[in-house]
Amino acid sequence: MLSKLLQPEIQSLIAEKKLSILKEILSEWTPADIADLLVELPEHEQVIIFRLLPNELAADTFEHLELDTQMDLVKAMGKEKVASILNEMDPDDRTALLEDLPGTAAKQLIQLLSPEERRVAVTLLGYPENSVGRLMTPDYIAIKPQWTITEALDYIRENAEDSETMNIIYVIDDKGKLLDDIKIRDFILARPDQKVSDIMDGNYIALNVNDDQEKAVEVFKKYDRIALPVVDKNGVLIGIVTVDDVLDVAEEEATEDIQKLAAVEALEEPYHTISISSMVKKRAVWLTILFFGETLTAFAMGHFKDEISKAVVLSMFIPLIISSGGNSGSQASTLVIRAMALGEITLGDWWRIMRREILSGFMLGLILGSIGFVQVMVLSNFSDAIGEHRVLIGLTVGFSLIGIVLWGTFSGSMLPFVLKKLGIDPATASGPMVATVVDVTGLFIYFTIALMVLGGTLL
Repeated sequence: MLSKLLQPEIQSLIAEKKLSILKEILSEWTPADIADLLVELPEHEQVIIFRLLPNELAADTFEHLELDTQMDLVKAMGKEKVASILNEMDPDDRTALLEDLPGTAAKQLIQLLSPEERRVAVTLLGYPENSVGRLMTPDYIAIKPQWTITEALDYIRENAEDSETMNIIYVIDDKGKLLDDIKIRDFILARPDQKVSDIMDGNYIALNVNDDQEKAVEVFKKYDRIALPVVDKNGVLIGIVTVDDVLDVAEEEATEDIQKLAAVEALEEPYHTISISSMVKKRAVWLTILFFGETLTAFAMGHFKDEISKAVVLSMFIPLIISSGGNSGSQASTLVIRAMALGEITLGDWWRIMRREILSGFMLGLILGSIGFVQVMVLSNFSDAIGEHRVLIGLTVGFSLIGIVLWGTFSGSMLPFVLKKLGIDPATASGPMVATVVDVTGLFIYFTIALMVLGGTLL
């Protein structure tokens, strides 16, 4: 809000070359506000502002920008300014930038780092993609259990500037193995002559460096932490992950799941920057699969061509009935997938979920079936095609809706379990996929019930 209000004044100062005044104004802004300002400005003005910022403030601001904006600035700024920003960036944020770049570009930027920062960057990039190792930062404070509280606080004061967070202090042994994590408030409340070991309880949660990033999201949510330690297979503390990085992962995972629910392959870059050709490729695969799936509907219609020719009126209600089954299936699928993502249900809950959804599907089908029956009765007053058999046609539509909505709800709720069991992302059980399955089977349900109810009359 602040950046938008003052944007004209900022641009005026740039045009009038009053850069010393502009530098003084920006020094009082937060990195987030400066980042908001930059995205509203043309590229050449962005570069001017970045060159005015102190290195630390420039690095903090750079971390708040989207990847495409970061890359534009890197290309526009000189090597010296880029090097100062990269060296000042938090290691985890720098890793996020480097891993999204083409290999040659990443290597060029790594060469601009100081030897120490280069070693850190190469180490973090060496961990598997989407692992906790890519998220962590080696900037933390670790102390020894035999120190006094006074010694610990002195050490914290001397080293706090380089730490990602001061809220949690980590305790390690002489081999670097993690022993505990302690809140800073516990140090403040403890007596100066107490040992660190006196305020330890050994109750801590740690992530493994090779854990998937999704696990980190789950652990942060479960234990409500702002930072978690990261250890190797031997329990040695090698870094920490902070909640801001985990929130970014959660956002990416949620975006990916939403895209899959719409039968679109996950996009690796923002919607507004992805090329048209890439967008078409991401969407064409699933559309093609669904298209061939829907051709089965034509075969189903052909199978019942004789029944349709005898009672053309039945075709009037096909869209109504089929869409109801697809909609109920999509609802069930979405609810189950989201519950899985939140950790509310697991594979072992399939039987409980199936029972719930069968009951829900029957009740929903009963509601829609009743409405469908009434609808047929009303339409019979305006259509001669329904005629004297309106009650039987109404019963056919009503019972069909009960069966198809029940089947749609059942299949929509169970498909995510099947996919997860097969090691496939449950989000793949998207609305369009469920709807396609229900469309084909729904026709068989509809005409089977029609043969049972209308046999000997219309059929």
